[in-house]
Amino acid sequence: MGDLLEIALGDLAVRLGVPLRGDPEARVCRIAPLSSADATGLTFLGDGRFRRHLEHTRAGCVILSDADADACRSPVLLSDNPYLTFAKAARILYPEPAVVGGVHPSAVVDPTAQIDPTAWVGPSCVLEADVLVGPRAFLGPGCILGEGVRVGEESRLVARVTLCSGTLIGKRALLHPGSVVGRDGFGFARDGDRWVRMPQVGRAILGDDVEIGANTTVDRGAIGDTVIGNGVKLDNHIQIGHNVEIGENTAMAANTGISGSTRIGRNCTIAGAVGMAGHLEIGDEVHFTGMAMVTRSVLAPGSYSSGIPAMPSADWRRNVARFRHLDELARRIKQLEIRIDTMNETTGREAT
Repeated sequence: MGDLLEIALGDLAVRLGVPLRGDPEARVCRIAPLSSADATGLTFLGDGRFRRHLEHTRAGCVILSDADADACRSPVLLSDNPYLTFAKAARILYPEPAVVGGVHPSAVVDPTAQIDPTAWVGPSCVLEADVLVGPRAFLGPGCILGEGVRVGEESRLVARVTLCSGTLIGKRALLHPGSVVGRDGFGFARDGDRWVRMPQVGRAILGDDVEIGANTTVDRGAIGDTVIGNGVKLDNHIQIGHNVEIGENTAMAANTGISGSTRIGRNCTIAGAVGMAGHLEIGDEVHFTGMAMVTRSVLAPGSYSSGIPAMPSADWRRNVARFRHLDELARRIKQLEIRIDTMNETTGREAT
């Protein structure tokens, strides 16, 4: 992280736009857990289950709600959303290092590539023909940019990021190590017993403020484009298939897979290990819990689940054994319903 940035609580409160209760000259220089922070540490309380730690914490400052302030002996920053305020404070204490423009001697750069003088191209990077790197962009070690790639201003490729030909990256994007954007989608046509590859001629387009996790892959479009909207956040080990569209500010957790040509709306959350079939329509403000299997379009906002929670193994084995009889049970219930309806009709006729 480099040298620690020390900041007075009064200055921090002004920058965060929240009230301070305590000495404005006191200083913090690090973030720390509530239970173990010392006088130099900034922490927060966002979950009432940890309120018991407030009485004993030695933190230099705690970010919390007004309702919890009286229980804390340390200086406090008051916030309606302590976790969000803590995230903003952490960005102040741990800023991204400034980008110093230049090209490392070991980088391989095609003569037609255009690199802004304020951008950095790191060791062992490869930039092919017609690449464009914008102002204050950062390309860490081992990044590969294929022909015609565009990287917007202040975007950061941490290390070993691969952007295949034609990929467009917006402003302030953050791509973590091992991510691959714009590789060929999984497109094949059946020819008897053989598979024939279909050329993937679309692009992968990332908007502004997008984050791509480590070893996450975003396929290029087969014919049209794969589009990741502004503010989308993708965790590690996610697969985005060809021609997928993801709306603005949607967040997706690790090990999720989105099949080709599915469209996901804005402000959605998709928890870990969700599997989504292809050619689906997912509306805005739709939220899938962990391990959900999505096989149909979902347009109405709300929370959806299908993963089965863990249970004792003996219970699981009994339930699995019963699953095999569900179809038979459903048929028997249907037959009983028909018999009951028939009896009710007969009784009704006799009564009249």
